[in-house]
Amino acid sequence: MRLNELRDNPGATQTRKRVGRGIGSGKGKTAGRGHKGQKSRSGVAIKGFEGGQMPIHRRLPKRGFNNIFSKDFNEVNVGRLQAAIDKKTLDPKKPVTVEALAAAGIIRRVRDGVRLLGQGELKTKLTIEVTGASAGAVKAVEKAGGSVAIVEMPNREPKPKPPESKAKPAAAADKGAASPEEKPAAAKAKPAEETKAKSASSKTAAKKPAKSSAKSSAKTTKKDS
Repeated sequence: MRLNELRDNPGATQTRKRVGRGIGSGKGKTAGRGHKGQKSRSGVAIKGFEGGQMPIHRRLPKRGFNNIFSKDFNEVNVGRLQAAIDKKTLDPKKPVTVEALAAAGIIRRVRDGVRLLGQGELKTKLTIEVTGASAGAVKAVEKAGGSVAIVEMPNREPKPKPPESKAKPAAAADKGAASPEEKPAAAKAKPAEETKAKSASSKTAAKKPAKSSAKSSAKTTKKDS
């Protein structure tokens, strides 16, 4: 064996077609695409196009609807439960719930619950809690000595937002704002200050006439003298 004798297996590689290299090559002019035009160009999709006429898939009427209230269930057969018990990924002594099925790897995600079906054979006594079960599945479980309970799944609601109101009173306390308990005390202090100011002004008003009367008496004595 020499390096110049190395070859690929027969049929492993194919020679590339040299198109558009003259009429004599057999693949010249239109390069094997037929005549010139729209279909000889790349990036063209004419499936269902009828030359501008309304296509048949738009001429036909619509039928049916999508139910927005439909549920998306996981379907699990009783034979799948027995296989999980044999592999010791599912504990038969504990109730078989939706969470237990997800932990055992029987279902990937919870969705809207689990519907139990009767395909396969169940040999182990189980207590099963699912959102739905067929008549055959219930019969198979009861035959093995177990029981099936139908449980409604809680509605999937969005997570609640963290409370933001707790941070505002702390910020107000840092700025020196008065608390609600301090406001009535401040309101009570204002009337007391106002009454003090009014009493002081009345006293000054009472003293002023006495001074004026003293001055007038002094003036009369000087004139008499």
